[in-house]
Amino acid sequence: MSGNSLHREVSPYLLQHKDNPVDWLPWGPEAFARARAENRPILLSIGYAACHWCHVMAHESFENPETAAVMNRLFVNVKVDREERPDVDDVYMAALQVLGQPGGWPLTMFLTPDGAPFWGGTYFPPEPRHGLPAFRDMLEQIATIYHDQAEDVRHNASAIGARLGRLAARRPGPVPSADTVAGAAARIAGVFDMERGGVRGAPKFPNAPLLALFDALASPGGPAIGRESGTEAAHAALDRTLRRMAAGGIHDHLGGGFARYSVDADWLVPHFEKMLIDNAQLLPLYARAWARAGSAPHAAVFAEAAQGIMAWLAREMETGDGAFASSLDADSEGEEGLYYLWTAEEIAAVLGADDAALFGRVYDIRPGGNFEGRAIPNRLAHPDPLSGEDEARLEAMAARLHDRRWSRSHPGRDDKVLADWNGLMIAGLAEAGMIFDRPDQVARAARAFDAVLASHDRNGRLGHAARDGRLVWPGLLDDHAAMILAALALDQAEGGTARLARAEGWAEVVMRHHMAEGGGWHMTADDAEVLPVRSRPGTDAAQPSGNGLMAQALARLALATGNPAYAEAARATIAAFGAEVDGNPFGVASLMVAALLLETADQVVVVGPAGDEATRALLRAAAASGRPLLDLRRIEPGAPLPAGHPAHGKGMADGRPTAYHCRGPRCGLPLHDPAALAAALAPEPVRS
Repeated sequence: MSGNSLHREVSPYLLQHKDNPVDWLPWGPEAFARARAENRPILLSIGYAACHWCHVMAHESFENPETAAVMNRLFVNVKVDREERPDVDDVYMAALQVLGQPGGWPLTMFLTPDGAPFWGGTYFPPEPRHGLPAFRDMLEQIATIYHDQAEDVRHNASAIGARLGRLAARRPGPVPSADTVAGAAARIAGVFDMERGGVRGAPKFPNAPLLALFDALASPGGPAIGRESGTEAAHAALDRTLRRMAAGGIHDHLGGGFARYSVDADWLVPHFEKMLIDNAQLLPLYARAWARAGSAPHAAVFAEAAQGIMAWLAREMETGDGAFASSLDADSEGEEGLYYLWTAEEIAAVLGADDAALFGRVYDIRPGGNFEGRAIPNRLAHPDPLSGEDEARLEAMAARLHDRRWSRSHPGRDDKVLADWNGLMIAGLAEAGMIFDRPDQVARAARAFDAVLASHDRNGRLGHAARDGRLVWPGLLDDHAAMILAALALDQAEGGTARLARAEGWAEVVMRHHMAEGGGWHMTADDAEVLPVRSRPGTDAAQPSGNGLMAQALARLALATGNPAYAEAARATIAAFGAEVDGNPFGVASLMVAALLLETADQVVVVGPAGDEATRALLRAAAASGRPLLDLRRIEPGAPLPAGHPAHGKGMADGRPTAYHCRGPRCGLPLHDPAALAAALAPEPVRS
């Protein structure tokens, strides 16, 4: 039976293609059975709902009846949402890179009926262009090769499979010391653009895992270990990147939040999709940067960026039950960025001439625009705050412009709920709520956590993606690791241990179902669908690798519980990829952060009643330090800490709420004064 089967799916990306004349099938046994029965190769197309070039290829090819007829005649056509099935995407994106091609989406792969990849690419135009063949011509050639050169196809598929197996092999080495991490970070900082921020060249991605490593080193909390050059380079790269991103067009100055990346070297022109995962990582970075900046004028830049993400999240990304949607599309009304662009005349019509003159000068709004005849609001020429009066005027203008923009046709929203992306946003939001003393944001994070539990949890195990009552099951390594981090962050923010047992339960799930021989963790569970390769992700991309996240989760569990088994499991995870610290430090930043957590973390325990103002003041002082490697706990008077915790046996001194600041196995004297605790946690000075 033929016909497009995507109308039965719930993924917004798959539903975008349900009316294509292509006989799409979702990933699953039916597609492979049909390919085997009909001896046809599989055309696998992978994308995501907010992907601009996915839309372009869909309009040019998948909506074209003639092209669809060729696809239907020659192939079994399978469409995959990479966010719903990152395990499938991971395997076939790696296969494309084995073929020597750069990755990207849409991903277009050609498979044998048993799922083995033998050729592929990304976007293909309808006519020959920029050295790429016409899509329809290529389809005919691939089908001919498949049937007429079957032995060559089998050989190619076998060679790709062997290379994929080698990529999944162990790359063990020692757990890096903090000195080694600092040296690796200095190497990474060496490729950063110290004028514009970010990695030199274009396009420019936030590369949040690298920024998180710099952040961990820019807030030294361990002993003096001779890593000054590394921390200074990290601090300079982080500070410059965060400031320039906040000033650029990649930052939505009217609605808050950041787009996925910038196509230019100046952060001016974004690819306009806005992803939950990017903002989940940037939020705590900007919040901590604000905390550390103190009274410096640019502190306001960091605060505005962080507060803007929180406002955007509440306004545009919450689902009905309180969890967070995945993304906002780049396009509206079929045009990329249309929702976000302005003309000088439109600005003047909303603000009036006088206000428009000030706004245009600061935000680069001018006749002719700065992008294809229109303007992307940005502050690259005026990154520093103006006077308080002028900034108040500009804030009011931005609010009026946002109100007008809200009346436009909105970009599409992908409202599926991903456990891993939600987990990282919940953790970041809980921490930002603590730093800014925003209980409403902590409560929003807690509500999202409960919503993910309700939709994703089955008998203590998590699914990956949920929408309209459907759940992609079982969940992945990333889902459990990110939700462990979310649970621990919420316990810190709420001053309790209500979620600690659940976090330990998820760690047990990973140990039972994801363990890889020789160290590290598989992305997929041992009872999940069998793919051509069972990947063991240790390389960061736009988000931390699954093994990097799990190493951090285990390290934080060790800090929270004092259980050395978690620390040993974290070290084993890092060591499974240890050779990469010297060989390719750019890909293992999240694992290096985990190593720093094990060696240099600060622990603060506040002993005091939950409702006592003195208790809350001590918790606020610790949170406001902006330390990324901080484990903050509150316990009730008389409640014991685990035996392995450095503050085990300590309680309230003099009958008053008391804080203990610990590093390694030792704790300092009892502190009652929030100012004294803040001084103990104050960052060491580093040069900007």
